[in-house]
Amino acid sequence: MAEGEHLGVSSTLPPTPSMKTLKKQWLEVLSTYQYVLCFCFLGLFFSLAGFLLLFTSLWYLSVLYLVWLFLDWDTPQQGGRRYQWLKNWTAWKHLSDYFPLKLVKTAELPPDRNYVLGSHPHGIIAVGTVCNFATEGTGLSQVFPGLRFSLAVLNCLLYLPGHREYFLSCGACSVNRQSLDYVLSQSQLGRAVVIVVGGANEALYAVPGEHCLTLRNRKGFVRLALRHGASLVPVYSFGENDIFRVKAFAPDSWQHLLQVTIKKLLSFCPCIFWGRGLFSAKSWGLLPLARPITTVVGRPIPVPQCPQPTEEQVDHYHTLYMKALEQLFEEHKESCGLPASARLTFI
Repeated sequence: MAEGEHLGVSSTLPPTPSMKTLKKQWLEVLSTYQYVLCFCFLGLFFSLAGFLLLFTSLWYLSVLYLVWLFLDWDTPQQGGRRYQWLKNWTAWKHLSDYFPLKLVKTAELPPDRNYVLGSHPHGIIAVGTVCNFATEGTGLSQVFPGLRFSLAVLNCLLYLPGHREYFLSCGACSVNRQSLDYVLSQSQLGRAVVIVVGGANEALYAVPGEHCLTLRNRKGFVRLALRHGASLVPVYSFGENDIFRVKAFAPDSWQHLLQVTIKKLLSFCPCIFWGRGLFSAKSWGLLPLARPITTVVGRPIPVPQCPQPTEEQVDHYHTLYMKALEQLFEEHKESCGLPASARLTFI
């Protein structure tokens, strides 16, 4: 068995752009563009459209949706829902081929227990985390058979029209305690919750070539793992920060203070970023740069079940997790195209 196959990833080299047909290239571009537009604007678009419809002869469509939203209100807190046909949508495979995306397994995750995966970094649009763990774009169910993955996203996103359906249909759930406790307390084992621990704050540090994670004081995911006895699994997506150019402001500047303030108020972080144009790689636009993204899933860290974990227990396993994540980064950075001098920074 080839080494790549043993790690749970194909050893076959992805085709270069020159090897792809024009049709294939456009399918990849459009599939990637739909994700960017949906991630950034879908909720805003449908919220505005729903409001404007109230003043037209189609007002009943908005009313019907509000009734549906009321009846379906608790779904994000109860594990969400998923449609396998959407997770298997061919567009996710085209999106995966665009960068390309690759999912690497370093150890088995047996389905006889539950897991809490901490995914890093968030980047601008978290494409490595979403495509690898919320879709079958990189063959998740074949790499980790028997596991049921739930991607935890901001609660507010799951109550915006459009955004709600887009993420829930791919198996997402709310990142709050009630929702995650519900998922991990199910009688059937093999549940895997994926949390982007750094959250939107990391978008401020999504600078190409830098590896800065908001983690030092983020311990809620460790408490979650302790309450349910779920193994902690570090995950790092090499290249996530390289797909956009970002305007970074000095920490003491008024622009940075404004970004942080908006993040505290609205739970999302406004950033100035750009990629390439839709029709030309030489122009500016919202299409991400085609840079390889390799998501490496580390070894599980066994965690005992403690319904009411102490701060000492939380700090102990948080330290173990940080060390495991740093080790994962060091072991794989050079094979993922980073220089030996690259270092992981925790804030």
